[in-house]
Amino acid sequence: MTNKELADLLLPNVDSDITKYENMYPERNLDEKAIVTRFAPSPTGFVHMGSLFQSFISRKAASDTNGVFFLRVEDTDQKRLVENSVKGIVDDLKNFEIDIDEGMINEEEEKGAYGPYIQSKRKEIYQSFVKYLLEQGKAYPCFCSAEEIEETRLLQEKRKQRIGYYGRFAKCRKLTPEQIKEKVEAGESYIIRLKSHGDFEHKIKAHDLIKGALEFPENDLDVVILKTDGLPTYHFAHLVDDHLMRTTHVIRGDEWLSSLPLHLQLFETFGFKTPKYAHISPIMKEENGIKRKLSKRKDPEAAVSFYHEKGIPVEAVKLYLMTLANTNFEQWYDCNKDKTLNDFPFDFKKMSSSGGLFDVEKLMNISKNYISRLSAKQVYDGLVAWAKVHDEEFYQTLIANPEYATSVFNIEREQKKPRKDYSCYSDIRELSWYMFPDLYDKHDKEYVFQTISDKQEIANVLTLYMEKYYHEEDTKEEWFDHMKDLAQELGYAREVKEYKENPDAYKGHIGDISLVLRIVLTTKSMTPDLYDIMRLLGKDTIFERYHSWIEGNQ
Repeated sequence: MTNKELADLLLPNVDSDITKYENMYPERNLDEKAIVTRFAPSPTGFVHMGSLFQSFISRKAASDTNGVFFLRVEDTDQKRLVENSVKGIVDDLKNFEIDIDEGMINEEEEKGAYGPYIQSKRKEIYQSFVKYLLEQGKAYPCFCSAEEIEETRLLQEKRKQRIGYYGRFAKCRKLTPEQIKEKVEAGESYIIRLKSHGDFEHKIKAHDLIKGALEFPENDLDVVILKTDGLPTYHFAHLVDDHLMRTTHVIRGDEWLSSLPLHLQLFETFGFKTPKYAHISPIMKEENGIKRKLSKRKDPEAAVSFYHEKGIPVEAVKLYLMTLANTNFEQWYDCNKDKTLNDFPFDFKKMSSSGGLFDVEKLMNISKNYISRLSAKQVYDGLVAWAKVHDEEFYQTLIANPEYATSVFNIEREQKKPRKDYSCYSDIRELSWYMFPDLYDKHDKEYVFQTISDKQEIANVLTLYMEKYYHEEDTKEEWFDHMKDLAQELGYAREVKEYKENPDAYKGHIGDISLVLRIVLTTKSMTPDLYDIMRLLGKDTIFERYHSWIEGNQ
């Protein structure tokens, strides 16, 4: 029996002419430096920070070179599929503005000329390539049961030998064509294995774009390439898809490093051009002085839902991811405040080979700085989008009077040193509720006074201010002069400097007076500019709050 006859016996009705697929998926018409890469998750759950990081880098690398970034769903392991997970993956990428050029756009639809982009729909293609290998004598059927494989593994463990299907342990590799035919005709179940030509004692050298020069033992395992359900294993699908989709760079987690010798061997077996590999180290977290991998189970920040719930702007998350990706980004960004992430030239060589250290505090600081650079309208729009999902009451308050809300967020914003009190959108309600009457009325109020704490003295400050020194039409300079007059009339220094020079001559200073007015109006000792707050709240609200406090504390 010839190899072709054997291939026809094992995979009848399958065309082994792989040249038709070479013609169907031609080389891409791109610049020679263009990077074609992909995000290729299994639909077994949702995107987490590690996979988001990988897709972010892949998108950036492709964009910087006018290349292509596509989404391929690797669902060959049908037992592990999770319902609606493709939609979850697509939505997570969209929510972080990681746009794909090709690939799945929902559970069923896709875009691009190199699909299908979901592996279960490429079954015919894989089988064609497997049959081609069978005809070349580079693959063979394996009839070993799961029990036989387990027995071999236990024997190897007992003898302290390498685990796997290789050499003398590769029982079915020795079957004659006649024995194979007999088993097939008897209806025995089989898989297809690669007939490896590797020698484990021989070392191969490889270059990784992140980790540099690498050395591995050659692969000598006769790995499974086609399962009993007719679908390929991950390894074989990787070969076929990345070849036909013309992937130039495989960017993936370094948990796949141990598979690199096999993948290189598969490309070599077919004589295909090998893509460049970039293996990303896992994102790390420091805990009690010890570094460990960021955990989906232990760390809330490992889930993408963490960023949505907190209301951290997408761009701020991406800025932070770039600090993890390239060690020179922060310095570049500090020197190029007028530029965007798109202007930064990403470099694989600037990636850490040991993994970036995730720091939530640093992320929040980046987010705070980013929000400080936004216009009031941008803050309003971002906050409304967040509140619509996460805080219905605040959302209704915001959309009831957009112009007023935008003015609130514009306090101390359009200036040389803008305010930096918002780390994320979820902070804003707690830092601004007193500016919205409907929220103020419902909020529990606690007044913690400092230098002036005597209730009668506080009442005197409020009463005199309302009776004599509040003028709705005041400019900021006039308002501040009236504040000084108020302080002086009550026995407080007009200037802090005056008080410090002669403290015995005064009850306190202008700052103590303004603090009383601030706390009673807002319940807070630290707020943005008091003049701007008063100007927005207006006379009726100011007087109502001051009178209410006086009446409640007599």
